[in-house]
Amino acid sequence: MSSGKFIVIEGLEGAGKSSAITVVTQFLEANNIDFVQTREPGGTPLAENLRTLVKSVQQEQVTAETELLIMYASRSQLIHNVMRPALEAGKWVVGDRHDMSSRAYQGGGRQISAELLEPIRQCVLKNFKPDLTIYLDVSPQVGLARAQARGELDRIELEQVEFFQRTRQAYLDIAHSEANIEIVDAEQSMDKVHADIQTILAQYFS
Repeated sequence: MSSGKFIVIEGLEGAGKSSAITVVTQFLEANNIDFVQTREPGGTPLAENLRTLVKSVQQEQVTAETELLIMYASRSQLIHNVMRPALEAGKWVVGDRHDMSSRAYQGGGRQISAELLEPIRQCVLKNFKPDLTIYLDVSPQVGLARAQARGELDRIELEQVEFFQRTRQAYLDIAHSEANIEIVDAEQSMDKVHADIQTILAQYFS
């Protein structure tokens, strides 16, 4: 039985995940909790190579199924080589994305059926899941404008707005149907977003 806890930050491009993760890690440090940070796809040497593959613009079309399998291959490496050992050692894990992303982006955005997605999820995850997920909700228009302001977009960020609308709807459907997922309005001021996250963490600890 894992003695650590697993907290994930989720959201579309431009939702503010990086600054939200800083809020979480500062909260853990203030409470003297040992933790590791992860990101998906990525987080191990092999998983980072897979990240580069899946996010780079390719000369050939990347099929939805290929994208899905790369995401779960990366996730498998991260869970087995980083996350489980950390949790079993009593450390907390703070994740920049996890399985909810695949369900939203590949399930919702790419419209991959649950009949295909679910067996792959079960094979990789088994019973592994976050203790708390904070979903930063932002419209595609606002999120993509923020992402473009940061610099060059990757292969997935270059998708049409309809892709991100489907992805956002999938995120919201999951968030409203499952326990341990908290929704934060990421179109508020950054100070208000951070205050909401701190409130969620304080409630979770209490």
